Amino acid sequence: MCGIAAYFSRTDKNAARQVMLALYSQQHRGQESAGIAASNGDFIRLHKQMGYVKEVFSEAVLDQLAGMSAIGHVRYPTRGSAVLPNAQPYIIETLNGPIYAIASNGDIVNYEEVALDLKSRGVHFTSKNDGELLGRFIVYHHEREGLQIPEAIQLLMRRIRGAYSAVFLTRNQLYIFRDIHGFRPLIIGRVGPDIAVASESCALDILHAEDQREVPPGQIVVVTENNSYEIPQTDFLFKEAMPAQQPHHCIFELIYFARPDSFEFNEYVYNVRQKIGACLADYDSFSPDVVIPVPDSANFIALGYAQHKGVPFNFGLIRNHYVGRTFIKPDQYMRDESVRQKFNPLKDFFTGKRVVVVDDSIVRGTTIRKIIRMIKRAGAKEVHLRIGSPPVKFSCYYGIDTPTREELIANNMTIEQIREYVGADSLKYLSLEDLRKCVSAPERFCYACFDGHYPEPKFLGTKPVTVEENVE
Repeated sequence: MCGIAAYFSRTDKNAARQVMLALYSQQHRGQESAGIAASNGDFIRLHKQMGYVKEVFSEAVLDQLAGMSAIGHVRYPTRGSAVLPNAQPYIIETLNGPIYAIASNGDIVNYEEVALDLKSRGVHFTSKNDGELLGRFIVYHHEREGLQIPEAIQLLMRRIRGAYSAVFLTRNQLYIFRDIHGFRPLIIGRVGPDIAVASESCALDILHAEDQREVPPGQIVVVTENNSYEIPQTDFLFKEAMPAQQPHHCIFELIYFARPDSFEFNEYVYNVRQKIGACLADYDSFSPDVVIPVPDSANFIALGYAQHKGVPFNFGLIRNHYVGRTFIKPDQYMRDESVRQKFNPLKDFFTGKRVVVVDDSIVRGTTIRKIIRMIKRAGAKEVHLRIGSPPVKFSCYYGIDTPTREELIANNMTIEQIREYVGADSLKYLSLEDLRKCVSAPERFCYACFDGHYPEPKFLGTKPVTVEENVE
C-alpha cells in the first residue's frame, strides 16, 4: 500500500507542485520515502529521498522539476528493504536518455518469474521493487520488441499477476492503468483543461479536481498534449486471467488505509466505518460509560458505535501525529517504540469507568495489548475491546505488509485466548457477514485476509518472512 499521483497540464509548468500537494494529502499511505519525476518535454528529471513529503520537496527542489507533466509516489515498504534504491518513481533510461518514468501502488505475485525472464533478455534491475519491474517490462517490449506503449501495457496485464495501480510518464504523454481486479484504488479528475490522478479522492480534492471517477480495472487511459482517450479491457485480452472480470477491491482500504474523507470503490469511507461501528454496537447488551477509538483509523467506527448505542464518545487516548502509523512500521521493535511515543491517556479520564475501546483490526496483537495496559493503568474499571473487522487469519499478497500466517495472532489463538493475551475484559470482532453488509456491492471486494479465498490462488507462493523480501 503506497500512494501515487500524477498531473498533466497543457499550459502550466508547475505540474510537480500539484503532484507534491497530492502526495502530501496521501502521506498516510506511505511514510518511508517520497519522490517526483517531471517532464519538461525533452527529458525527465527525478528527485526522491527518504522521509516525509514536506522534508523531501523544498521550493528549490520543485523549481528544478519544472515541467507540464509529473508523477509522484509515497512509499510504504513491502517488496525490498527500506533504502533509497527501492523508493519510487523509477526512471527508465535508454539510449535516448531519461525519457520514461513509472510509479505504482500494489504487489506483483509472480515478480520473480517475470524478473528472471527479463533478466535473461538482458534487462538490468537496480532494485527489488515492483514499480521498476512494471516500468522495465513496458520499456523492453516498446523499445526492443516494437510494441506501442498501450500494447506493451496490455501484454503486461496478460502476463503479470497481482495488484498494480500505476502511472507511466514519457516526455509528452501520461499512461494511467490498473490491474484487472482493481485491488488498489486509482482516481482521475480534471482541473480545468488539466488531468490529475491519485490513489485517493482526498488528494484530488485539494487540487479542486472535478469529474472525479475511478479508473476502471483493466483499463488504460492515455493523456496527450491534445486529448485523452481510453483503451478498455476486452474479453480476448483477459480471458486467460479472469473471464468474468469481477473486481476484487481491497476491503482493508475502507477499514483502515484510506482517509475518512475519501470516496473510494464507490463508497464514502467515513460512512462505511460508521456502519461498521453500528453493527458492533448491536453485539452488546450493556451500555459502557464511554466509547473511545484507537485513533485515527478507528475514529469513525467508534463514533458509529456510540451514536447507535446512544452512549458517550470521547478521545481518551491522545495521539502524537508526528509519529507514523504503527501498522506500517517495518519491524516489531519500531512498532513497539511507536506505541509508547504515539499514545498518551487523558489524566483522570478513565478512573472507575467501564470503557469500550474500538480498533479497526488486530494483526499481531502487540500494539493493542500495550494500549489496553495503558488504559487500565490509567484507572479504567473494565476495558472491552471491539474490532471493526473479522479476525485476520491469512497473509495479503496484494500490497499490504501483513506478516506470515505463523505471525498472525488470529491464526494461532482462539478469540478467548486473544482476549487473555491482550488483557481485555471482553473481545468481539465484526463478523464477515456483517462486514459485507456495510458496503453497497460486497461481491466486488477481496476478503482474502479474513477467509483465505484469494482471487488468484494458483499464482500464490509462500509469503516471505524477512523485511528484505517482503511484498509491495
